[in-house]
Amino acid sequence: MGATLSKLWSTIRNAWTGGATTGKNTQQHQQVKDQTKDIESGINTPTQATEPVVNMSGVKKYEITEPWLKLNCSLGEGPFWEEETNTIRFLDVEKCKVHRVNVDEGPSSHKVIKDYSGVSMGCTADIEGNDKEFIFAGKYGYGIANKESGDYRWIKKVWSEDEVTANKHEKFRGNDGAVDSQGRFWAGYMFDPLVSEWSSEGAVFRLNPDMSLDRPLSNITIPNGTTWNKKDTTMYFADSPFKTIYQFDYDPATGAVTNKRPFFVMPEDNRYGKDAVPDGHCIDEEGYMWTALHGGSHVLRISPKGEIVAEIKVPTAQPTCPCFVGEELFITSAGGTSGPDGSPADEFAGSCFKINVGVRGLKRFKFKGGEQVEGGKVNGHVVGE
Repeated sequence: MGATLSKLWSTIRNAWTGGATTGKNTQQHQQVKDQTKDIESGINTPTQATEPVVNMSGVKKYEITEPWLKLNCSLGEGPFWEEETNTIRFLDVEKCKVHRVNVDEGPSSHKVIKDYSGVSMGCTADIEGNDKEFIFAGKYGYGIANKESGDYRWIKKVWSEDEVTANKHEKFRGNDGAVDSQGRFWAGYMFDPLVSEWSSEGAVFRLNPDMSLDRPLSNITIPNGTTWNKKDTTMYFADSPFKTIYQFDYDPATGAVTNKRPFFVMPEDNRYGKDAVPDGHCIDEEGYMWTALHGGSHVLRISPKGEIVAEIKVPTAQPTCPCFVGEELFITSAGGTSGPDGSPADEFAGSCFKINVGVRGLKRFKFKGGEQVEGGKVNGHVVGE
């Protein structure tokens, strides 16, 4: 959710949760094992599956003590592993930057692909048959960008003409999203806290391979973590201020989502803090979900039954989104500019973290627009910015 959103959280919490008080967390966390020193970067990097400690409740506990990549992202988000090149791209939504780092070369290979100067991206995906570019859900809609130069073009605006007249395209922005098994790109849009008050008039859009656009979900506040189970029969989706990850019956043939119901609700005892909410998440090959707790300094592993079975303690308050890189979790965070006078909220706020958890993630699908996105055209006309 990010640094600016954290400043608004007390208002959102009072509106949606009644201003619950903080519960006391008495759990003890163990330091991570089996780490070696990365000589070049001076940062601890796990080289094998980190052995967790199991407490009396059966919950496995991991702990990360230092960042893998020390940055000060205002809103680090959208990590995406490009498996073919073993590189990770990720976003700073509020600073409007796209970052990239080569996993083999380590943190020293980090670079900013492009500073988009006011045009934020919320999430990205690869494109089937196109290794040079990626598709993104950004400030005004969907676009295509070059992986090396960052040069981009818009291909589909999301808001209707009436909504544009009402200035919704300026007051809202893209947030989290993902591509489903049929190559459709789902993306959530929320109020932009840099320019507007918080609002529940957000939506989830779906860009289909034929370039048609649907709006499966409306009246969304802060959309996060769109994923599907291994059988491709259930879609998971978080609306963060409700402290809930929802599940829907999902029809992969049509993309229809029905029967909305809770999958996971934050514990009532506030063991992770009163402001902790589910942010981005991903699914592993065993069908378990890993979700970042923004405001809660943890990433949780949740069973298909919605039960917490493992937790990773991270050394910053605002982890935002995990993604699998082989058997490792790469975790972005926010808060790099939300402290006094634009300083980090805590020592490692806005940094990226990595830990081996001994399981791989489910395959991430590519957008199947193909020739439909060639040249960035819609109905034969280039979509302008």
